[in-house]
Amino acid sequence: IRMIDGTGGGGSVKSLEDMGFTYVPAVPGWEDIIKNQDTVPVVALALGPTAGMGAARTVASHYSIMVKGLSQIFAAGPAVAAAIGDDLSKEQLGGSDIHTTNGVVDEEVASEAEAFATARKFLSYLPSNVNQLSSRAENWDPVDRKDESLLTAVPRADKQVYSMRKIMDSVFDEGSVFEMGKRWGRAAITAFARLDGWPVAVLANDPSFLGGSWEAKSSEKVERFAKLAEQFHLPVVHLVDNPGFMIGGEAERTGTIRYGVQAMNAVYKATVPWASIIVRRAYGIAGSAMSNAENFQYRFAWPSGDWGSLPIAGGLEVAYKSDIEAADDPAARLAEIKAKLDKVTSPFRTAEQFSVEDIIDPRETRPLLCEFADLAWSKLGAY
Repeated sequence: IRMIDGTGGGGSVKSLEDMGFTYVPAVPGWEDIIKNQDTVPVVALALGPTAGMGAARTVASHYSIMVKGLSQIFAAGPAVAAAIGDDLSKEQLGGSDIHTTNGVVDEEVASEAEAFATARKFLSYLPSNVNQLSSRAENWDPVDRKDESLLTAVPRADKQVYSMRKIMDSVFDEGSVFEMGKRWGRAAITAFARLDGWPVAVLANDPSFLGGSWEAKSSEKVERFAKLAEQFHLPVVHLVDNPGFMIGGEAERTGTIRYGVQAMNAVYKATVPWASIIVRRAYGIAGSAMSNAENFQYRFAWPSGDWGSLPIAGGLEVAYKSDIEAADDPAARLAEIKAKLDKVTSPFRTAEQFSVEDIIDPRETRPLLCEFADLAWSKLGAY
């Protein structure tokens, strides 16, 4: 646990006069920073203005926290930035509003006391080192609890949004969901939670932001979290409502496909037990990154499941372009084709072809995931 306030570097320009010479930049002890990240959970708390080496030590962590109004992070402070024409205050240059939305830091809190409490909670889900397993907590939430609200959690209108976080609160042990990185890469939700006391890593889509589409930042967030779960041997539960990678000019300019493929690679490389729940959409390459399709699939789908290589609405006009253009009434022909295709998009047709493992009553999600957690931790050697 690093508590950082200051530069933590090699001194100021003024120190050169005392030394009598300049030195080639190096970071003594950085190998230990790397070893720490490879072997134990590392939490960094920025508790004041943090520049240069202090900033580097903050981000070289698995989880980082800033205190709103008290902490700032920058490669170089305002006085140095002013030399290139950026005349900014500390808060304007590197405040928590900036770094918790760009992914540099995971969490913003209101006080130092809250920072310490948040760090303790994060660590409660992880083992002490990579050669150990996380601890099971006591659980008073019934394993067979079935929440009636899940029946109507997903709207029937395909473009209507809903709260994935409410579903998470319903499915996992009461009060156990701990989200990290909420303010950046917002189409993806990354969190820890418990199932019958067993800790799990949770990936989910947030349909209220970009419809849940993964763009560059969301993909980067997924990659980092999947690697974290793998490193510390946490089973993964993936709640899927992914309409695909974000499209358009901005998505191309920010390299979405590269970051997206890196996220998919992290998912496919994972060896920890993995369970997917297809809550609604799973389209395209991003949809296929729900789990490693080459492995045994511990996967369930809700009746609201909707999947394919691309949404019908997005590809219909292209696939049937000549047919529609040749029709006497193109609009009527388009409606006719759409109605015909709508009949084959039922998830039950997919299940009948053995292309999805099981379609479940949404109320059964918690009991089945608790069963998964028990099996997963048995496989990991917890008992």
